[in-house]
Amino acid sequence: TLTTLVVADWKDIAGEIPTCVTALPSLRILDLIGNKLSGEIPADVGKLSRLTVLNLADNALSGKIPASITQLGSLKHLDLSNNQLCGEIPEDFGNLAMLSRMLLSRNQLTGKIPVSVSKIYRLADLDLSANRLSGSVPFELGTMPVLSTLNLDSNSLEGLIPSSLLSNGGMGILNLSRNGFEGSIPDVFGSHSYFMALDLSFNNLKGRVPSSLASAKFIGHLDLSHN
Repeated sequence: TLTTLVVADWKDIAGEIPTCVTALPSLRILDLIGNKLSGEIPADVGKLSRLTVLNLADNALSGKIPASITQLGSLKHLDLSNNQLCGEIPEDFGNLAMLSRMLLSRNQLTGKIPVSVSKIYRLADLDLSANRLSGSVPFELGTMPVLSTLNLDSNSLEGLIPSSLLSNGGMGILNLSRNGFEGSIPDVFGSHSYFMALDLSFNNLKGRVPSSLASAKFIGHLDLSHN
């Protein structure tokens, strides 16, 4: 029984992902990164109940993220970045309780960031950058216990920056640049603040630079330009 299927960076593997892949019940790792795969992700990918790694990044996949993907209860690593995926992120993405990395950047995803994502207790790395996401950022994202990298740059997000994102002591990399965020930067920094990178550039932010920023323990890279 096949548990691992890796066809990575062959560059010339083209065509669609064969639907028979979803008939491999023991499959734990499906890694097809860096090829020329096109067409849609198989609709019944959710049948791969033991899957822990799904990496389809750097291909030419199109269509929507299949609704059944939220049935992959064992999934720890999901990378669909740099494709041509469209439509909304499934509302019940929070069902992926074991997920630690969720990388969906550089697609054409629309709609809002599902609030349910904040229920993924183990999620450490969330990258939704370079899509067409809109609406406001759920406050709950800032209350996630192990989220340390959050990349939401280059979307059409708007509203106020949730103070929870800046006051979360575990957040190390936060990129909200190139959106439509308004209002002032929340004045919630403190001795717990440790940012390797904090980028709020290219938004519509106003007001003063927060005075509490001076009390931050560490900020390696700070960009507040073009506001």
